Amino acid sequence: MSDARPIRPDISAGRIGADMLARNFSDLHPPLEAHEALVEADRCYFCYDAPCMQACPTSIDIPLFIREIQGGNPVGAAKTILASNILGGMCARVCPTETLCEEVCVREVAEGQPVKIGMLQRYATDRLMETGVHPFTRAPSTGRRIAVVGAGPAGLSCAHRLAMLGHDVTLFDAREKLGGLNEYGIAAYKATEDFAQAEANFILKIGGIDVRLGQALGRDIHLADLRRDFDAVFLGLGLAGVNALGLSEGEDHQGLHDAVAWIADLRQTRDLSELPVGRRVVVIGGGMTAIDAAVQAQALGAEEVTIAYRRGREAMNASAYEQEVAATRGVHIRCNLQPKRILAEAGHVVGIELERTVTGPGGRLSGTGETVTIEADQVFKAIGQSFLPHGTDGEGEGIALERGRIAVDADRRTTLAGVWAGGDCVAGGEDLTVVAVEDGKIAAESIHAALAAAERVAAE
Repeated sequence: MSDARPIRPDISAGRIGADMLARNFSDLHPPLEAHEALVEADRCYFCYDAPCMQACPTSIDIPLFIREIQGGNPVGAAKTILASNILGGMCARVCPTETLCEEVCVREVAEGQPVKIGMLQRYATDRLMETGVHPFTRAPSTGRRIAVVGAGPAGLSCAHRLAMLGHDVTLFDAREKLGGLNEYGIAAYKATEDFAQAEANFILKIGGIDVRLGQALGRDIHLADLRRDFDAVFLGLGLAGVNALGLSEGEDHQGLHDAVAWIADLRQTRDLSELPVGRRVVVIGGGMTAIDAAVQAQALGAEEVTIAYRRGREAMNASAYEQEVAATRGVHIRCNLQPKRILAEAGHVVGIELERTVTGPGGRLSGTGETVTIEADQVFKAIGQSFLPHGTDGEGEGIALERGRIAVDADRRTTLAGVWAGGDCVAGGEDLTVVAVEDGKIAAESIHAALAAAERVAAE
């Protein structure tokens, strides 16, 4: 491209027909049939020390739930799962099980063929949700009121556990739907048939949770008011900021998009044939968002999709399995390339110039000076998100941050009295749905204990 005039950008909708779109966005992992689930459950050794359970951030009793499936009781298995992870249905779909429970499965270590724990978890939780019955009941009312800000995995998990413990919860979210990244940020082929909303509605069946949507912290609701009006506050704010490519120019051209926002648009589009996509697409990044954006661009009909990552494949945050999914879907993954310049014509992206990199001592990355150019109608940046402290920094010194995110202790307490936090917005998080669920659960138990302790003190 560097030796020729840039080609005319081509971004349009309806590149492929409805039948092909349906196939491309069908369930990544079709669910197990009952017989298949029994056969798979029979493969489990039901280990006494259960390394799979130790690897699960929410400590699901995996041998127990698999034994319950083996015994013909998938609903009981689901109750075991949901007692530890109330979003077990979504986690069964999106968890990187290949690097968590399945990676340490004895079958994997010995044979290279782990028990399909994630698929069995989905089988069980789907069976329970089909009954329409919520498996847990609320404890007697405590009369305490808790504000939960953010209805993503952390907020939903926290709200459910608090409600189950007998507290009255008000759940706020800035968007018009519940679910956070489960609704707006997960690839459509991983959570089909509006599953994120079905799961959120299932969670609300516990009762005691008042939902208020379209309420943004710092705009419609304020932390000082929440601390005054509620007995405790939990913040599950996620990451709203988008990291810039850091280029000297070109980040405002048409055709350059934030991958997270684009995926959100895709997830909310009723007719995928109306969503424009480039003929040649480049995605900058090496994480799950980069994979999701690239695979979905290909699924919409892009003819050439390339992921460009600044380090080697072994350093990519996306697992080897996710990289394989991308490769088998026709996505090219090119490593040791960092963006240098966006090429544009008449204000629209027509390509990107990248510099080759090498990794030196201590993992230090440096450019070689050699560049390559890739033609592109669309460029997506998927190089991570950042926490925006809107609404958390208006009281005195506000809430302390650590490495750009909210600082919390082991119980998910912030430095502001009566305020807890969890999920992607807290320091030390792994940006995984399952970790956010555990954060919400830990915070809820901590809030419950703190309120009970305060009540005992008041009674003395």
